[in-house]
Amino acid sequence: MLEVDIRKKLATFDLQPQFEAADELVVLFGPSGSGKSLTLKAVAGLLTPQTGRIVLPDGTVAFDAQARVDLPPQQRRAGYVVQEMALFPHLSARANIEFGIAHWPKARRRQGVERLLVLLGLEGLADRRPSQLSGGQQQRVALARALAPEPSLLLLDEPFSALDPPLRWALRREISALRARLGLTVLLVTHDLNEAHALADRIVVYDEGRVLQQGSRAEVFRRPVSRRVAELGEVRNILPGEVVAYAEGVAVVRTPWCTARVRDPHVPLHGDVWLCIRPEHILVLREGREPRDPGDAVLETEIIEEVAMGNTHRIFMRANAISADLSEPYVFEVDVPAHPYEVLGIPSRRDWRIVLTSEHLALVPRE
Repeated sequence: MLEVDIRKKLATFDLQPQFEAADELVVLFGPSGSGKSLTLKAVAGLLTPQTGRIVLPDGTVAFDAQARVDLPPQQRRAGYVVQEMALFPHLSARANIEFGIAHWPKARRRQGVERLLVLLGLEGLADRRPSQLSGGQQQRVALARALAPEPSLLLLDEPFSALDPPLRWALRREISALRARLGLTVLLVTHDLNEAHALADRIVVYDEGRVLQQGSRAEVFRRPVSRRVAELGEVRNILPGEVVAYAEGVAVVRTPWCTARVRDPHVPLHGDVWLCIRPEHILVLREGREPRDPGDAVLETEIIEEVAMGNTHRIFMRANAISADLSEPYVFEVDVPAHPYEVLGIPSRRDWRIVLTSEHLALVPRE
């Protein structure tokens, strides 16, 4: 079990992450400058915290301020791939991979490199220099170099950010398969929400040097613990409301634009809340249809803007307040896949009913 609980005060920044990770791929997710890469450096031994403790997946205490333990990077069994890859341009792919295991016996070193060349699809490329390799091949060489010393922990700092989208998706799949095959704990830094969705077994949400929430991918994206986490997760529909009733895991929430029921056993029982729903979870009702669940909230809306996004259409739909003197209209963001968009004939009219499905609504306290 990887354990990170440290503090590092810099000139204008205070890093205080606290999280755990088992045999899984953990995404450190958050905006640029929130402390994710600094955390990787601390775990790798390239940044020394002032206080706290770091325990590696194999149980080794890598850092303990109180016990005055601070293992050097080479003793931490952590492979580290930085964003720039940092391959040696004058060395072949094979020599780059061997760099961290040069002290191994020749036969063992050769066997390990050959295994990684096959594992990462680099057969036939071992003698090429980085300038003779594509971006994806260079990334694989950097990954092979990190894996060569047989680490128990793999640290990846935005490893796909410089790659074209098709190659990025291919390497994401390979990383997931590789992690499962080798039984590694992986910490991957990203501020790309799609990447976090695609890769994470567990997500640690960062902001301003602190961990706001950690948990499974579904838990974090479906049940944010605060408005800030919802915003970072691009929930995009966040309404002020008040819990007016609660029974048997269902909360009744009144907002200026609708009254909604939220199926969540962990919702606040009373008080002011934010009612949150992701844009892809809002349904557009076909003419004459009713929602399948009578507890779902149905709103009359008007389309005021549309943005085509390839396979999805983002639609901005304005809903008036229940009472004209209560509030300004609220504009919902609704993501509709291309096929339903065409089948429903959404471009043919401006007025539509939308459904806020109770199982997809989430509540967070309004502080």
